[in-house]
Formats: sequence, structure tokens, C-alpha cells
Amino acid sequence: MTERVLVVDDEEDIREMLGDYLSSFGYRVTTAADGRQMRCALEANPFELVLLDLGLPGEDGLTLARELRSSTDLGIIIVTGRGQPVDRVVGLEIGADDYIAKPFDLRELVARVRSVLRRTRTAGNSPVRDPVDKESVHQLTFDGWLIDLAARSLQDPGGGTVPLTTGEFDLLSVFARNANRVLSRDELMDLIHQREAGPFDRAIDVRVGRLRRKIERDPGHPDMIKSVRGIGYVFTPKVTAP
Repeated sequence: MTERVLVVDDEEDIREMLGDYLSSFGYRVTTAADGRQMRCALEANPFELVLLDLGLPGEDGLTLARELRSSTDLGIIIVTGRGQPVDRVVGLEIGADDYIAKPFDLRELVARVRSVLRRTRTAGNSPVRDPVDKESVHQLTFDGWLIDLAARSLQDPGGGTVPLTTGEFDLLSVFARNANRVLSRDELMDLIHQREAGPFDRAIDVRVGRLRRKIERDPGHPDMIKSVRGIGYVFTPKVTAP
């Protein structure tokens, strides 16, 4: 086992404890106390996984997680004393692979580390391919709606702009590029983030619900984003590239 793990936590005793424990399982561990040290470590060595505390001095862990996900395919496990559901949801929305609240059992943490590393290795070896060439297509239309991929905007049939979060736009783009293809939650997460969904595939359900409220005539009985029992979702409109 040669995977490198970066532990980012402002508490020295926790950094030492996690460093010693993970090292005993064969992981190569580096520790950092804040965002600046995290960036220095990432520049110095390649890592497969980051254990990231939320309550850091200066830039908080959510900001750093968002930065990591936008620029890398590293596994991210949020390790924090914040156990509120809103923190979990926000962490998952910005792309964390797992979330464990303090205090935690070290054996459970190692099991989660192994699980995330196993999934990221699998996703890296067998990525799901987006069938639409991102370089050649800049706009997509469906049922009178217009997706501008370059401007990352959505226009409704009446010509109005519909505000979407980054996560909602990414999800809609994946659906539109894969219209009439049943996509599992794992495939959706892989297409959006280039990794498997893992234990937090329910984050996709939350994002789908929000997107339905913005584009469906009746979100409670959706016509465009249909659920496929036991599998995932399918985007049913005919999509064209003008």
C-alpha cells in the first residue's frame, strides 16, 4: 500500500494521532494545519486522499474542499466536529466523497479511507465517457429551453434566464448530453465529478429535486427528469445542438 494521505487539521494532537494511526496501516501521511500548508504539501507531493477539517483558521474547510474539487480528482473526506445535517449537505454538494464527525472510531475512519481510495481508483481506471464533444457543442436545446454551455446559463421557453447553482447546471448539462439514456447515481456522479458516488449518492437525489423545481411544470410529477426505480434517472426530452 503506497497511497499518500494528506491530513489537514488545526489541532496538533489530532494531526499526530491520525498520522501515526494511518501510517501503521502503510499509508504515507503528511499533515497540514491550514490552507496555506495544504497547498504547499500538494505542490510538493502527489496525494490520493485528503482528510479535511472544517473549522480551520483563515479559510474554512468548505472553501478548501471546493477549491480541491474544482482542480483535482483527489478523494476528499471531511473530518469535523460539525455534525449538523446542513454541513453534511453543503460538503456533499461541493464534492466531498465522505463525511465523518468527531469524535470518531479510528477503525471506522480507516474503513472509510479504504472505501474512498478503492472507489477513486476504480473511477480512474473506468471512467464513464460523456458522449457529446464538449469542444464542438456550445449550446443545447430541449422543449424550448436553451442551455448555453459556454456562458453556463439556462434560458426558459419564454426567453427568461433561470438561475442555477453550479451543481444544478452541471447536472442538467450531463442529463442533456445523455438524453434518453438511463443513468445510475454512480454514473451521474462520475460524469459530474469523475468519481463514483459511494455512500452519499443521495446527494444526487437532492440536486435532482432542486433542478426539477426549476424546469418541470409539475415537480411532483416530472415529465423531463424521470426516476427509474432501483437504478437512477433518465432525461426524456429530445435534445438538439442548434
